[in-house]
Amino acid sequence: MNKRYPALALLEYDSIALGILAVDRMVKQAPIALLKCGTVHPGRYLVLMGGTVASTAEAFETGAGQGGLVDKVLLPDVHPAVHDAVTGTRLDPGPEALGVVETANSCALLRAADAALKNVPVQLVEIRLADDLGGRALLLLGGPLADVESALEIACARAGGDGQLLTRSIIPRLDEDLRGVLAEGTTFRDCGLHRPTGAEEPEDAHVSG
Repeated sequence: MNKRYPALALLEYDSIALGILAVDRMVKQAPIALLKCGTVHPGRYLVLMGGTVASTAEAFETGAGQGGLVDKVLLPDVHPAVHDAVTGTRLDPGPEALGVVETANSCALLRAADAALKNVPVQLVEIRLADDLGGRALLLLGGPLADVESALEIACARAGGDGQLLTRSIIPRLDEDLRGVLAEGTTFRDCGLHRPTGAEEPEDAHVSG
């Protein structure tokens, strides 16, 4: 079994200087694990931390009192799949339905993902928080169509306040070739060359001279 922290917290600041200051105060306040922190688009600072419920809550309150806060989320009993996804795990989306949720910031997405996973038995394929997304965040869920539809309803309801929900989509049965593409991740730079079954062949190059 993977080792996991029972609680996670994510805080986003609209000032890099104030975000770094907040991190210093949080790690001095409580013995939390600083899982990830750094700059994200558009000129913001994102902090992900984990630990016991008590320590994470204590540090979270300290960070929440810092100026420049855009949004925050504390997950005192984080779903294991959400914990694994934000710390780097990505899964094959599977051959069934795929649901996609896009939010305006990372905290909204983390709230949405945790609520969906705790209520519906779907597979968490991938979570992306802000990097290479212009500050947005992305959630991919897979499983039977009815379950994915239910999970998306919960996720969107949880993320939708104050315009945080940007868009969502659902694919009832994922194309097998696209499944292979998404298994490698959703970033353009990490996508290898794929030629779907039945695709046209490239023409031979003509060399002159």
